[in-house]
Amino acid sequence: MQNSATHLVVMGVAGSGKTTLAAALSQRLGWDCAEADEFHPQGNIEKMSQGIPLQDEDRWPWLRQIQEWMTGEAEHGRSTVLTCSALKQSYRALLAGAEGRVLFLHLDGAPDLLSERMSGRVGHFMPPTLLPSQLATLEPLTQDELDAGSLRLDIAQSPEELATAVVAALKLPVTH
Repeated sequence: MQNSATHLVVMGVAGSGKTTLAAALSQRLGWDCAEADEFHPQGNIEKMSQGIPLQDEDRWPWLRQIQEWMTGEAEHGRSTVLTCSALKQSYRALLAGAEGRVLFLHLDGAPDLLSERMSGRVGHFMPPTLLPSQLATLEPLTQDELDAGSLRLDIAQSPEELATAVVAALKLPVTH
């Protein structure tokens, strides 16, 4: 029997609005929500706080922990909304190995808008100086990912417009 849980991974570079959209979707759908940043080991947080970009060897254990969390939620019959940069297709492939259906919602936008949003954030360990390295690392969703139901979303739209579009496109059951 296939697991009926769905995991919506709200992805994109820093400043794209992942947390805001994930919160809106979680509230509308009544699904648990998690921030991938909460899964980072202290060493990763220290690197990013110092303006040092993470390397793949820093990311793989973090991504495995996120995948294990999603699988655990699915095994208990719970669908989830998760924020995660998921910048590379290989990272998304690892996350897609979680139990249940995993869909990626790529928040995409102009670098100037992203930089402006990052500059306005307070209390986040990711400095705006790391945006260029994130943009250089970002691999857009593949056609196979899009064909499987993942979506590319334009951050010029409001979070409410994006949440409405996601719910409609994926035909998700709204509870609130």
